[in-house]
Amino acid sequence: MLNYRNVLLAHTGICSGILLMALGITLHQSLASSISASKTERPVAVLTLQPNWPQIFSGETVTLRCDIQGGEEIEYAFYNSGKLVSTKTEPEYRIDPAKNGLYTCEGLQKRNGLKPSQTSNVVQLTVLDQPQAVLSVSPQWLDPGVSVTLSCWVKESSASWRFFWYQTVPYTAGLLSLSDRSYSLEPLSSNGTSEDSYNLIPTGPSHTGGYVCRAGRGDPVYDTLYSEPQFLWSGEPQPSVSLKMRPNRTQHFSTKSLSLSCEEKGNTIGWKLKRYREKAVDSECGSNWGSIAGSKCTIMFTYSWDSGVYWCESGSGEYSNAVNITVAVGPVILESPAYPITEGDSVTLRCTHRYQETNPNPKVDFHKDGVLIGNETTGEMTIPAVSKTDEGSYKCTFNEEESPKSVVRVRGVTPGPSTSVPVGVVVGLVVAGVLLTILLVLLCQYKNAKDSCCNRTFSLPQPQSTNQQDQESTQGRAPDPGYTRMQHGGANIYDTIAPSDNNDNDAGAATAGPSDVMYAQIQLKELDKKNKKMPADPKENPVYSEVKTGKATA
Repeated sequence: MLNYRNVLLAHTGICSGILLMALGITLHQSLASSISASKTERPVAVLTLQPNWPQIFSGETVTLRCDIQGGEEIEYAFYNSGKLVSTKTEPEYRIDPAKNGLYTCEGLQKRNGLKPSQTSNVVQLTVLDQPQAVLSVSPQWLDPGVSVTLSCWVKESSASWRFFWYQTVPYTAGLLSLSDRSYSLEPLSSNGTSEDSYNLIPTGPSHTGGYVCRAGRGDPVYDTLYSEPQFLWSGEPQPSVSLKMRPNRTQHFSTKSLSLSCEEKGNTIGWKLKRYREKAVDSECGSNWGSIAGSKCTIMFTYSWDSGVYWCESGSGEYSNAVNITVAVGPVILESPAYPITEGDSVTLRCTHRYQETNPNPKVDFHKDGVLIGNETTGEMTIPAVSKTDEGSYKCTFNEEESPKSVVRVRGVTPGPSTSVPVGVVVGLVVAGVLLTILLVLLCQYKNAKDSCCNRTFSLPQPQSTNQQDQESTQGRAPDPGYTRMQHGGANIYDTIAPSDNNDNDAGAATAGPSDVMYAQIQLKELDKKNKKMPADPKENPVYSEVKTGKATA
């Protein structure tokens, strides 16, 4: 029989359980909401790195800034990998020098019961070793007048650098110098440049030598290490000293002897032979390579690691010409001039085998800048008149065995004085000559016009006598009645010639011959302006004019 009492109790228990379960869910939701509300009420902290460079280097100074929104009177706490490293009342934490780590920050608001902020984002700081600047010089061989560009950069970084440029000088204690004391440095620019390049324009012999750069950034300024010295060389022998070598070629077989010397007129003291290998400068000959005997440096047995650029350097910073020497690993070398060739000269390139005598009829190919330019069985190629277009990188193959490359340089012919100057001078002289001629003509015309005011004397020449008696008979004759002496009037001088009474002359005037012509001797002389006297000799430079007589008409 069904027990109603038990059923009622069971029903009551089920309902109670349901009620308790519902109450528990409600309490849990209320607590979660309370916790969530409490969390969202805490201020947000944001941590930033200043300066925000992608790479930070050892020795640099950085600053962490903790910004908390809506907070006042906050005490800031900075952590590195969860460990408290600093508490400050300011939002910035300066790290000098920078250290590796995972940094966070929090803030504790002093008002309203010391309410803490949320923990900030993580800033990972990775500190790299101090970098070294890298310098390149282009071109590295001097071509006078051509611009040379120095380029500087920092490995693995390109942000916010300022670049500083230097030229090397002999080491002097107390001056800015490289760490190994190989050179001291003279700045090319006092404040550096924001550009990563520096141009030398125009270039000349004074620009040959070494160059160094470094970079800096930040406040205070953080400097990189100096770059390795890079050089601008000249192949031209210099007036002060020249580098000579024997044998005189740029490529040499290994295990052979090579001699180099710094030759100066009358003096070889104070010059050091140096070389540049694998992007670094070796100390001078005799220290850890070669042997010195007087002014000559000898490498008894050459090897591939002796390849490099060699030059002479004085204690005052002068440089000789430089020679790029290659020691071949293989059995073939290209013999080419060690110095630049003058444009227009002839040059012969030789492809030589170490065991030349065993290859009497070789097949030799010559290449320029990677292009085949000729093949010879003699092993030689001659360029009769070189030009700038022949400049480039050469190599040869001897029975398919290849030589190293060598650069052949061509110096342009020094032009004479510009022809435009003489042409201009000639044109100027011609113009000046024309103007002078015109001026002289004008002066002569002016002088002739002025001479019209001169004294004139007219006299009739005596008829030519056939004998001495006729001449004597005319002496003492009275003046011709048709001639009247000149009369002076005013500023002018007048002369009157009266017609003859002989009518026969009139009748035959039209057909008169030379005997009917009357002559007058006119003497032009300037008056002496000071004494108003005539010149001493009135017979100098007579002027004749033809005078025809006729009757005057009323």
